[in-house]
Amino acid sequence: MYETREDISLVIPAHNEERVVGRLLDALLAEGTDGFDIVVVCNGCTDATAAAARSRGPAVRVVELEQPSKHRALRVGDDHARGFPRLYVDADVVLSGADARRVAAALRTPGVLATAPERELPLAASDWRVRAFYRVWLRLPTVRQGLFGRGVVAVTEEGHARLTALPELMADDLAFSLAFRAEERQVVPEARAVIQPPRNWPDLMRRRIRAMTSSAQLEHHQRASGTPAHGDSAESARTSLGDLRTLVRAEPRLLPSVVVFAATALLARRAARRAIRAGDFATWLRDESSRS
Repeated sequence: MYETREDISLVIPAHNEERVVGRLLDALLAEGTDGFDIVVVCNGCTDATAAAARSRGPAVRVVELEQPSKHRALRVGDDHARGFPRLYVDADVVLSGADARRVAAALRTPGVLATAPERELPLAASDWRVRAFYRVWLRLPTVRQGLFGRGVVAVTEEGHARLTALPELMADDLAFSLAFRAEERQVVPEARAVIQPPRNWPDLMRRRIRAMTSSAQLEHHQRASGTPAHGDSAESARTSLGDLRTLVRAEPRLLPSVVVFAATALLARRAARRAIRAGDFATWLRDESSRS
């Protein structure tokens, strides 16, 4: 289906990403623009995100929205995108053009509707608690196998239909991953997306509270709408005590990191309960340290 390098559309939602969107676009365009249809959807920006994107030349089309909504930005990006396969890329990651093509090419596999690259998290600049948390998180089976937390998801036209049926959810990347059964999604080991982790524990907590809150919203949606016709339940993505025990049995040296991971998860869950009780699924706790 995708024997040429043409018609690979990339939709990049961006809210106040002036500091990082150019980094992503430069990586995508470093080997040329052939075959790429890039749409940056600046939503509710109060900085120079749009100007930074436009400065990369005519290969990048920029759409501006007044409302700061990632869901709306994705849908508007769909309206402007020209073809399939289609990649949804977060503005704060780094993805090379070659790796974008590898992720798209993996969609040729029969039965595969969604793909994503491997994660690369440069943790050297993060404090010890952040490093300990990700030392565990990156080893969890659901994290290794899921498409979430990678900043990039590629879909076929059939896969795209699954995503457009989803409502507006904070946990958009988790919902995207769970919209597909295990045999319908694939992590592409030859491709890498560089994801900047938080530099400090307070910013890690912001990310984890947001993740807990958004996962609760997704679980509520799935319960209210019934068992998903496709994919897995949100509960299947939860980390259990059994998962942590299995890690420690396999690698006893991980015990201190598991303690940090469990404490972070517990504190984040407690903090998330306040937002969940209030039905606040709109407040986006943003980690600014990873954008510095």
